[in-house]
Amino acid sequence: MKSIYITLITILVLTSCSDSFLDVPVQGGATTDSDPDLAQKLVTGAYHSLLQGDSWGSGDVHGFAFISVTNIASDDADKGSTVDDQKVPVGDIDDFTLTATNKFAETLWSGHYNSIGTVNQALLALKTANIDDQTKTRLIGEMKFLRGYLYFNLVRMFGDVPLILRVPKDQQDANSDPTFQTRASKTIVYDTICADLQYAVDNLPIKAQYTAGHANKGAAESMLAKVYMYRGNWQKVYDLTQDVIGSVQYGLVDYSTLWRQVGDNCRESIFEIETGSYNNSNLGVSNYTVCQGIRVGGMGGWNDLGWGFCTPTTDLINAYEAGDKRKDATIIFIDNSGTHKGTVLWDGFRVPSKDSVQNLYYNYKAYTSATKETYVNSSDKDRPKNIKILRYADVLLMNAEASYHVGGDVATPMHLIRQRAGLGDVALTLDNIWKERRLELALEHDRFWDLVRQGRAAQVLQAAGKDFVEGVNELLPIPNSQILLSGGKLTQNFGY
Repeated sequence: MKSIYITLITILVLTSCSDSFLDVPVQGGATTDSDPDLAQKLVTGAYHSLLQGDSWGSGDVHGFAFISVTNIASDDADKGSTVDDQKVPVGDIDDFTLTATNKFAETLWSGHYNSIGTVNQALLALKTANIDDQTKTRLIGEMKFLRGYLYFNLVRMFGDVPLILRVPKDQQDANSDPTFQTRASKTIVYDTICADLQYAVDNLPIKAQYTAGHANKGAAESMLAKVYMYRGNWQKVYDLTQDVIGSVQYGLVDYSTLWRQVGDNCRESIFEIETGSYNNSNLGVSNYTVCQGIRVGGMGGWNDLGWGFCTPTTDLINAYEAGDKRKDATIIFIDNSGTHKGTVLWDGFRVPSKDSVQNLYYNYKAYTSATKETYVNSSDKDRPKNIKILRYADVLLMNAEASYHVGGDVATPMHLIRQRAGLGDVALTLDNIWKERRLELALEHDRFWDLVRQGRAAQVLQAAGKDFVEGVNELLPIPNSQILLSGGKLTQNFGY
């Protein structure tokens, strides 16, 4: 965790917002002439836009809505809480009964385009910023990394999407240019993502030469490798991951510490969403921790930790081998023995037994400690938590999968992953690589999209009891509100 000194509010003051389709910011207000530091402020604001978590309101990038469509939609997690709690919109995502009016689909759309608008504003300001060329090129690289990542999320969620690469001149421009109101093909969007990330690869410094929390060369190479993995270009995946591995900038650390403050920006971290404090208050992704916190139930009578959503499934639990250290570092098991001994967490906090708790299992990776970690306000249940978007284990697993396809060394990366987990080697089959990926990255927002790219979503999710329809539910519906705002120029995804 690191302290953050400029809030999103600062950036919103600097950039006016239009009432146009997509609500992208337009030119106007402060300029690099009136404010020489504008470009750097907008770069900072672009990073901070990743903290959006207003799932029921103005926009979500990594909040409850993001958790819902990545974790809860998969076979790794159930909705949790009580049966009727957030049945709409979360239950509909979990069961694949969602429609084009699903609020979380709408706020994921708006949140990502809010962030892209902020990135585009930064790129525009950098064109005329009075800074040295080396710094300017680096900052452009960071912004293109963020834009590539944001569009990668959008194309995985919605398929064809509007490809907004510039700041509109005014509201008329935003409302009249077809680019802002029609969907670009998935192929074109992916090509643009690759171009943005390749620029970042070519122009960003390595991890050791840059400040924690900023995108660097290793982050750009790792993200580009993941994009190529989704495109099935295994030679590119292999080459990029080999470069990250060969950079000796990264390594594996104690798995159980990765999601504690001590693991923030550690050797294994490649890119993570930074949280911290501002103006004597916690600053993080709204609702990320509290929505997954252990919920009071039954007898109650204790100070619970949250709302009880995103609860690990028995299918995930049963997938772990005996002795896998990752299991107890991923899942909080509520005492259901009848002895009322409770569950003691890593920091000494005791969770009561099942008669006082709503569900049996919770996401340990979302837990924050009020006593062993530092926050401005430890009593706040929604304590900020860094979210790891890319880590070295992911790179090793991408490398293993690419090696399987191109004839490289599958054994070494698989051995490293399993050795840390306390496990022996296994047969180097594609199914075993996929299983290792599931368990290593459980509840880290990859599983649903992995199932889709592997072509197994219908098979796996229908077996899990979900109403997944092949050819439809691989994507979210285009929000009906956006179709109306476009005057019908936006088309809907098939089946919605």
